[in-house]
Amino acid sequence: MRILVIGGTSFIGPRVVSKLVEQGHELAVFHRGQTKSDLPYGVEEITGERAALSNFSSEFKRFAPEVVLDMILFTEDEARTALQVFKGMARRFVMPSSMDVYRAYGRLLKLEQGAPDPIPYTEEGPLREVLYPYRSRAKSEDERAYSYDKILAERVMMSDDKLPATILRLPAVYGPGDKQHRLFEYLKPMDDGRPFILMGERRAEWLWSRGFVENVADAIALAVTTERAMGRIYNVAERDALTEREWLQSIARIAGWNGEILLLENSDMPEHLADDAPYENHLVSDSSRIRRELGFEERVGRDEALRQTIEWERENPPTEINQAQFDYAAEDAAVEKLKARESGVR
Repeated sequence: MRILVIGGTSFIGPRVVSKLVEQGHELAVFHRGQTKSDLPYGVEEITGERAALSNFSSEFKRFAPEVVLDMILFTEDEARTALQVFKGMARRFVMPSSMDVYRAYGRLLKLEQGAPDPIPYTEEGPLREVLYPYRSRAKSEDERAYSYDKILAERVMMSDDKLPATILRLPAVYGPGDKQHRLFEYLKPMDDGRPFILMGERRAEWLWSRGFVENVADAIALAVTTERAMGRIYNVAERDALTEREWLQSIARIAGWNGEILLLENSDMPEHLADDAPYENHLVSDSSRIRRELGFEERVGRDEALRQTIEWERENPPTEINQAQFDYAAEDAAVEKLKARESGVR
């Protein structure tokens, strides 16, 4: 199979590319050339800006992809351009999307109001009613955050039968190479020798679907190479979502940290850890469809996934660390204040 990958040089992408090459498929990767990535031998590289995608139509036609996998499709305009370029050229289109399309995410961000939705939610679960969830963070209209919305991108890509699409709604993806460093907020205090880690009581019970990068890459590769995925939407997530406390406990066990997790009311938390998010809105998706229809199963178990992630995180900490987020003196003071109050000391 001839597969064109748009993006594919960062985090999940190289793993998907490697899996597809190992399976014997012929690949071309369209990317900016700014991310150092050792693509497998034989992969054709087409260098250019995503914003100028239509300018490369002739090169794409020369490669003649049967399937296009777009790893960096985030906006409605990007989707319309992709549809225009590849309709009549490729047989299928695959788009990784996100759990952030669901209504629970909008409520977690306080963009919407209402009672929490039942969990887990299937692919037919209610979507956000408020669009552009990150627009308030954008410094200008030129920033992608201003126009980002996977809901609109999904709608466009699923709108034309002449280019059937497959949508994969991804969870919080962790693993080696994670630019968001999802484990760092917990791993740093562990490695700093802290005797305890503070966590808000409400956040402790919050559930969030996650996925290890290798397993997520497997799911994407499966959708790319399986014809019956055509026209379908799939949630991708580990079978069992952990509460935030269970997630922290799992990291602690694999990291070898024997400290204590202290749960505090938000009003007792130090300022840098205070968090009034509505954690009754759990982000838990049902991934049974992709398992049932495509036979997806995780190859890497959670313990091994965490071991690999922790090892990478320790060797590759963030280049910029906000030290204010690790104010241990304030945390010690909060615990002492709580102990004094509980013991009746004024």
